Amino acid sequence: MSETIPTIRLHLWLDTEDGVFFGSGRAQLLEEIERHGSLKSAAEAMGISYRAAWGKLKQTETVLGVRLVQTRGSNKSGFELTEDGRMLKDLFRRWFDAVEAAALEKARDIFPWPAQAFRDRKAGSEGAGGSA
Repeated sequence: MSETIPTIRLHLWLDTEDGVFFGSGRAQLLEEIERHGSLKSAAEAMGISYRAAWGKLKQTETVLGVRLVQTRGSNKSGFELTEDGRMLKDLFRRWFDAVEAAALEKARDIFPWPAQAFRDRKAGSEGAGGSA
C-alpha cells in the first residue's frame, strides 16, 4: 500500500427548512472577524465578497435572533464578536472537533491504512497547528 496518509475532511452544518442555520463557513467567518477585527478583511481572508459575508452574518443573526458582531471602539471602526457570537463560534468548534475525532477513530478502525485529522495535516505542512 501507498505511504500516503489520507486526511479526514468534514463539512458540518445545522440547517432548518429555511436553509443553513450555522455551519463551518459561518464559524470560520466569525473566527476571521475575531482575528482581523474587520468584516472586509475577514471576507478577503476567506476569498468571498464583503456582500456575501455580510449576508451570511445577517441571515444567521436573523435566524438566531441575536447579534453576533458589534462595532468596536468609539469611532466604530471594525467589528468584534458579541458574547453570543463568541459562544456560538466556540460551541460549534467544540462540536466539530468531537465529530472529527470520532470520524478519525472510526476511519482508523475500519480502513487498512492510517488516517489523519485535517488539523494534523496542516500542522505538518505549515509547521504550526492550523485551524480547519
